[in-house]
Amino acid sequence: MRILVAEDDPVIALALTERLRRLGHEPLGPAADGAEAIALAKQNQADLYLFDVEMPVADGLVVADELTAAGLRRPVVIVTGIEDPALIDRAIASGVAAYLTKPIDDLELDAAIKLASARHAEFEELESQVDEAQQALADRKIVERAKGLLMTALQLSEQDAFRRLQITARERNLKLADVARRIVEQESLLAPTARAG
Repeated sequence: MRILVAEDDPVIALALTERLRRLGHEPLGPAADGAEAIALAKQNQADLYLFDVEMPVADGLVVADELTAAGLRRPVVIVTGIEDPALIDRAIASGVAAYLTKPIDDLELDAAIKLASARHAEFEELESQVDEAQQALADRKIVERAKGLLMTALQLSEQDAFRRLQITARERNLKLADVARRIVEQESLLAPTARAG
């Protein structure tokens, strides 16, 4: 796994990158401050971010938020030397997947990386399911609208209008929603027919 490290203390940064190598990962960086972390993230395809909270220019949580806003959301493991409940709350609100307090050992680091990756995968799966549900709802709405237009323009029953949509989709090898969209886009052509009838 390619892991971007951002840590302003050079000794800790070196120790983290060596630990990551021992665990079989490819460390990127380390970045010494928030601006450098953002630049490195934009240049490299990291799989995970390992960020110190307190860094010059921008802290690790701010950097994670900025990268997410830039379309570079990845699992985030935060490392900090501060035990502060408010910081933990802020990390949770920022979507941080794992939180480590210094000093850390290989076992803790390995567990945090695995946990962050698993949580991120779960989150992406949930997002995908939400997107699919929203698309299904949008498709259903467009089919209902097209069905209504056909019922009005051609004096069809609801069942016959739906059947006509299904037959057209099957004959043209299209999705039902695509046929419905075409009908809705051509609504102005159907309106005169409705008035004439």
